[in-house]
Amino acid sequence: MVKDQTKSPDFFLLAAISAIMVLGVLILSSASALFSQSQYQDSYYLIRHQLVMGVLPGMILAVIAYKIPLIWLRKMAPFMLLGSVFLLIMIFIPGIGFSAGGAQRWIHLGFATIQPSEVLKPVFIIYLASWLAARFDDSKSYKKTVKKNFGSTFAAFLMVVSLIGALLIKQPDLSTFGIVALVAFGMYFLAGTPFRHSLFMIVAGVLLLTALVAFEPYRLERLSSWLSPQTDPLGKSFQSNQALIIVGSGGAFGQGLGSSSSKYTLLPELIGDSVFAPYSHEIGFVGCFLLMALFVLFAWRGFLIARLSRDKFENLIVSGIVIWICLQSVINISSTTGLIPLSGVPLPFISYGGTAVAMELAAIGLILNISRQGRAQ
Repeated sequence: MVKDQTKSPDFFLLAAISAIMVLGVLILSSASALFSQSQYQDSYYLIRHQLVMGVLPGMILAVIAYKIPLIWLRKMAPFMLLGSVFLLIMIFIPGIGFSAGGAQRWIHLGFATIQPSEVLKPVFIIYLASWLAARFDDSKSYKKTVKKNFGSTFAAFLMVVSLIGALLIKQPDLSTFGIVALVAFGMYFLAGTPFRHSLFMIVAGVLLLTALVAFEPYRLERLSSWLSPQTDPLGKSFQSNQALIIVGSGGAFGQGLGSSSSKYTLLPELIGDSVFAPYSHEIGFVGCFLLMALFVLFAWRGFLIARLSRDKFENLIVSGIVIWICLQSVINISSTTGLIPLSGVPLPFISYGGTAVAMELAAIGLILNISRQGRAQ
């Protein structure tokens, strides 16, 4: 498409993400203050680290993603995936990869640390969009496409997802594998593949999840503590119970930013996976409703951009990113409020983690890029 046909980016989507980012910075600044002071003698250490190592690089990557030619991105997709897989493998190299909390998920890069699984999420979406679009392009005859591509593509798709899954489960990081697999499934379904393939993957996924939970004691403990939260309230059910207490104590309008200085001592992973709990406590039900409304606005504008995109490649990229961000949001909020077992999934744009925020912002830049290239609304 020639240059003079481009439009302005979708400002509704940009406004929704900007508002979520502002809320995230406010909550992290408040929730991390006590821990920062006790560990680093600086109340602003963690929020400053998030801004410098997460938000700032993310904004730079977002601008690059906004400006990058989509044709070039499509050609580079296989090499980007190879690079992200290489990063996943580096985790297991002594002296480079390191563990925390019983999981091997990070690597040292001298001046910083990164979490390769977070890099993988947007890269895998770009790769799958390029790969699926090449096989099921809108210009091809549907019947010819079915006969020629579906069987081989389905087998190859399962092989790629299995390889990624093996590397993630080895860390172990079942929650990230679940996100990646569900996003991949959604993209495969939206590409126009036969329903029997989707049905097979649903059955296989349920069986695999059952096996992974059954053979790992800590996963069984998470499930049992969710089913019977009062069985061991000071042990395996402690985090989920405390999260519910903190969420409920916020009331309708919250207790105010920085109001609960003792909350760090009550809840593990306060600024990570459980960040929705202090958010609820300080901003209340109204603030929670606002946050969820912003994610709904993001989903609406994202799927609209996907529908108005120029081709299947762009459609699948936007759809994959929207599924990823919204799925993580739903899982995080649901697990914090006790609707599902604790998942270990961060809340997009809000949970502490520089790599995650940087990749999420880069993905938003890519959606905005596609939004200005799409057909007129």
